[in-house]
Amino acid sequence: MLELTILGFLYERPLHGYELKDRIHGLSGHVRPVSDGALYPAITRMVKAGLLESRTEPGASAAPRRTLSLTPEGRAELLSRLRDPKEAEITDGQRFFTLLAFLGHLPDPADQAAVLRRRQAFLNTPASFFYEDGVPVRAEREPDLFRRGMLRIARATGTAEKEWLAEALEELEAAAAPDDV
Repeated sequence: MLELTILGFLYERPLHGYELKDRIHGLSGHVRPVSDGALYPAITRMVKAGLLESRTEPGASAAPRRTLSLTPEGRAELLSRLRDPKEAEITDGQRFFTLLAFLGHLPDPADQAAVLRRRQAFLNTPASFFYEDGVPVRAEREPDLFRRGMLRIARATGTAEKEWLAEALEELEAAAAPDDV
């Protein structure tokens, strides 16, 4: 997800390393903090792969700073990853939120809708944190206060997300439909 996040933020505009780290932290740092030991090697790999361009510019006070931007290959890679996300990017809530942060960069509403339909299908598959004799435990039947809380919160979050997905898909499908003249 780190590479997707780097590509996504640099799609918007060139950034120096500190700005990029700050934006990544704002997006997911409360859940998955990014360290310099993860960020800068990822940047180096992406520069070597031709996805990013790095140039040194004078700093505001004294030290020069490295500014990063996407190459055409980096733009193509971002759009490819957004168009066809990995299964874990659909099923894992935090990864899906990261994907959502940049899904608007896909120019085709039909491509955006296809990704949202995958998430919708995942959410419509019955699941639970806990099972009893192979049957998902419902919050109403869970005797443990804290597990009951987990189940209720997950259900409320899932309900809200399903409602939003339906609204978003309706909006995208309207945008993708040819204008009736």
